[in-house]
This record gives sequence, C-alpha cells and structure tokens, in this order.
Amino acid sequence: MNKSGNVRVLIVVDDAQYFQRCAAAVLADPGLCLAAVVTDGAAAIAMLDSCAPDVMVIDPVLPDMAGSEVILHARRHCPRTLVLVVAESADAGVVLAGIEAGATGYLLKNVLPARICLSIHELHDDGASVGPGMASHVLASLQHAPDTAAPAATIGTPAQGGESTSLSRREIDILRLVAKGLAFSEVSALLSISPHTVVAHVKNIYRKLQVHSRGEAVFEASQLGLL
Repeated sequence: MNKSGNVRVLIVVDDAQYFQRCAAAVLADPGLCLAAVVTDGAAAIAMLDSCAPDVMVIDPVLPDMAGSEVILHARRHCPRTLVLVVAESADAGVVLAGIEAGATGYLLKNVLPARICLSIHELHDDGASVGPGMASHVLASLQHAPDTAAPAATIGTPAQGGESTSLSRREIDILRLVAKGLAFSEVSALLSISPHTVVAHVKNIYRKLQVHSRGEAVFEASQLGLL
C-alpha cells in the first residue's frame, strides 16, 4: 500500500451518475489520488496490472463479468490492492461473493460523497470498512437465507462428562462468517464488535465443539447441520 503519499484509487463502476459522483469525491479529497475510472471488468484488470492501485472501488455488477472475478484477479496479481465493494443493496449473496473473492470493504451506493472517501481511508488505514446500514442488512439476509436457516441452536454434541452443548445465536453467526473465509477483523467489522470479542466467541465455539482449529470447527458444525 502507498503509505508515503496519497492513496491511489481505481474506480470500476458501470453507472455514469455514480462514477461521476465517486470520482468527484476522490478528486476533492487531498489525501486521495484518482488513478483511473473504468466501466467494465476487462479495463479494470488492465488497470490493475498496469498501476496496482492502493484501493479499488468496484460495483459487483459489471457489463462483461462479475465484479468478483475482478476482485479475484486483484487478490492473485495485486495482493496489496484493497477492495471496496459499492452495491445497490446489502444483498447477502452479492456481498459474500465479494468476501470470498477477497474484498474487505462494503458500502451502499446511496451514501453521501464524504462517506465514500471516509470508507476508502478506513480501508487503507485499517484493512476493513463496512458502511452504515450494511452490516445489519447482510446479517439479516444471512439469517433468513434458506441454506443457512438453522435453529438458534441446541446442538446434539455431548460435551466431556456427558453434558449437552449449545452454541448461542451470536456464536452461530460468527461461525457462519468464519466458514465463508472471513478474517476475524472482517467478522468484527460486519458484526460491529471488537476483534477481541470475536476471538473470545471463537474460543467458546472451539471449547463447545471440542475442536482446536477453524477447519475442525467448520467441519464439526457442518456435520451438525449448522452451516
């Protein structure tokens, strides 16, 4: 990442109104530098390969390919480029596709220009940024999605000593996000809790499931029908 000067920003949006608003916001911020504005995935990949920006702001829906394909290219070929997804709505499928591809920032398009710049700075400084309203909508979508609908959670795993064990609603939310490949910092941003709280919940999950790693926890939870 560019720590010595302005944050170089690549905007990838197939929406004339929005990319003009976004570009104007970046140009007006003295801490940001507009590297380029492109409107399709092929042009975005070409720009990534030629200038490796610090932050890529991308629409998940592009005319020639899914935004997640561009994000995946960035992760593989420009690992220092951080990705901010700007979406029309907090649709869980769209957001999770971005997460799985490598995005760590999420913003709704209807925010004010100042919030666009703030999200870019947050992403560059902290490695993650979740815009207002995004976290609660994503979690609501995840909790009501058919493939993740599970009871609030008594699971039939006997703990040591023959006792039954249970995961709380919050622990199941965290476990589902971890199973999608999110880092603890990303989970904390989405749930609006501290990374320390996420770690504490994960330790409780490991203890209750009697496992010692993320992979074992995901496998055990899958076997129990929680994922």
